[in-house]
Amino acid sequence: MTEFTFNAYYTLIAAVIVLLLGRVLVNKIDFLKRYNIPEPVAGGLVAAVLSLIVHNVWGYSITTSAELQTSFMLIFFASIGLSANFAKLKEGGIGLVIFLIAVASFIVVQDVVGISLATMLGIDPLIGLIAGSITLTGGHGTAGAWGEILEQQHGIQGALALGMASATFGLIIGGIIGGPLAKLLINRYKLATPNTKEQINQRDSVVNSDANSSEFVAFEYPNQVRLITADNAITTLGLFAACLAFADFMTGYSKGTFFELPTFVWALAGGVILRNILEGVFKFNIFDRAIDVFGNASLSLYLAMALLSLKLWQLADLAGPLVIILGAQTITMALYAAFVTFRVMGKNYDAAVLAAGHCGFGMGATPTAVANMQAITNMYGPSHKAFLIVPLCGAFFVDLINATVIQVILKFFS
Repeated sequence: MTEFTFNAYYTLIAAVIVLLLGRVLVNKIDFLKRYNIPEPVAGGLVAAVLSLIVHNVWGYSITTSAELQTSFMLIFFASIGLSANFAKLKEGGIGLVIFLIAVASFIVVQDVVGISLATMLGIDPLIGLIAGSITLTGGHGTAGAWGEILEQQHGIQGALALGMASATFGLIIGGIIGGPLAKLLINRYKLATPNTKEQINQRDSVVNSDANSSEFVAFEYPNQVRLITADNAITTLGLFAACLAFADFMTGYSKGTFFELPTFVWALAGGVILRNILEGVFKFNIFDRAIDVFGNASLSLYLAMALLSLKLWQLADLAGPLVIILGAQTITMALYAAFVTFRVMGKNYDAAVLAAGHCGFGMGATPTAVANMQAITNMYGPSHKAFLIVPLCGAFFVDLINATVIQVILKFFS
């Protein structure tokens, strides 16, 4: 097999092409628009299938720049932190607490399903944990971190490869089931009606003139026109650089300690700390519109690169039991989001959008959750509550809970 390595420049070009392809597909194919499939997912899956064909027919494969992909992911999480002032946390209120409890409960359900099926299928129960919250709720970063631990300390051969494949599956399926599930709930309970094309265009053409307006919620209107000056952009880039530097320092400093966390969690935490110190202590005016633009751009590029780097032939080589477990996890996620998340959050439009978001980070990652919600709100209208709750819950609190649950389970099997 011949492998070509794309440097950062070619990776960025390829990702932009994937995004443009996804936009064309969603606009032209009624099925994709009707079921609210995010543009990066639509374009990325086509790219992944083409890569599979090229690999199987000619034996070529492409490796993209993992460093660039990681950088965009960290910028996205930093943008969540920089958008999270304490006033917005208060706005989340009891809804944030209820949603967090529902999500935390699902982490336990996810691991019980994985471990139980692995035991029934006659394989190591820890493989079920790999196909549980380690990779599905945790994503690729958590899969990589725990994969090495499971190989070295628990003797699970190939844990890292299985983890990457499971996380890849989750990233795809999380972006596929979220939109259709929310649409089904919205239509069944008559919670909202689709916006017309004219309404969508009119909304997107409106300039949000007040950066600190209470109506402003990060990531909610990715296509809305926003006025940003060069000074605002440079200042905002400086804030992102500070968050990423903090994340890099804390990742190294905390390595091997009890407070060791993935780099993206430190990036988010750095954003939260920086924002609230600047606003609360120094009365610095944070320019939310610039943060929103950079965050949304990073989100789209990260998803495009993640899907562009998929090697579907690795998924095809998965053992039958692992495919069964992942299939069961998909069904479990959809049922839980529909019958638990949607109901405990109020069985209203916000609850349907939250269910779509839960599918995104419950099976894939927080960027997928945000993309799912953007696809729904672009069609049916805003959901301030969902965009306040999901990014913080999915990116920060969930990883802390997931790490605790995994530690407890591993101690039980030690």
